[in-house]
Amino acid sequence: MAKTAAQRQAAYRTRRPHAGDDGNGERRLNLWISTRTALAIDRLARRYCVTKRELIERLLLAEDDRLIATLDMDSPDWDQYFNRASVTA
Repeated sequence: MAKTAAQRQAAYRTRRPHAGDDGNGERRLNLWISTRTALAIDRLARRYCVTKRELIERLLLAEDDRLIATLDMDSPDWDQYFNRASVTA
């Protein structure tokens, strides 16, 4: 018997936490952003010929790498960053 659309979607969502090239899975992100931000994402993705997902991932990982490069591994700042403590700019 064929699966319903809801059953196929449920199976897909069950597999996602274990998907991805790195074997680390994926996580769902669902949020509202300002129209200005949405339009900027559209423009940048189009400019660089990438998907919105790829654009957002690149921007976030670049900023994460930039920040980590400024931290000493034995510092309280390192511990604070990786232990999910609230950090303000």
